[in-house]
Amino acid sequence: MARLLKLRTSTAALIIVALACALALPIVLAAAPTVSVQEVSEGLTCQCGCGLTVANCNHPNCEFSVPVREQIGKMLGRGMSGTQVIAYFRGKYGEKILSAPTTQGFNLLAWIMPFAAIAAGGALVALTVGRWRSKAPAPDSKGDTPVVVDDPNNFDPELRRRLARELSDRI
Repeated sequence: MARLLKLRTSTAALIIVALACALALPIVLAAAPTVSVQEVSEGLTCQCGCGLTVANCNHPNCEFSVPVREQIGKMLGRGMSGTQVIAYFRGKYGEKILSAPTTQGFNLLAWIMPFAAIAAGGALVALTVGRWRSKAPAPDSKGDTPVVVDDPNNFDPELRRRLARELSDRI
């Protein structure tokens, strides 16, 4: 009987916790983090020619970045998300307004190629170093043992006599 009562109370507690989580989930999802003008303007490139983002344009009275920052503030004030604001400017100015390429289509190459080039270069270096290290010494005339140049006993006796004769002629 006590075991059945314990099971019922633990089941009831579990149901209450599950209901509380289910009721709290929409509240948590609705309280999405708000973005600032600074964060959104970091995602846009200034079109005045400075090559910086709208947030970092170094022209104090820039004809592009100052009005765009004000417009971003108004759009965020109306409840638009940062993604919606960036999508608006992307639709108005095209891909060139984005400070980073998207991860879709052909722009995906801009993200992949640097890493692929580094990997290919590393593989090329590893293969080259591996070949340098594994290069075996050349076999001798019989083809079974490698020639060791540093060993004086490995020279042909005829060559040794010729060398001695040429040295004695010159001295």
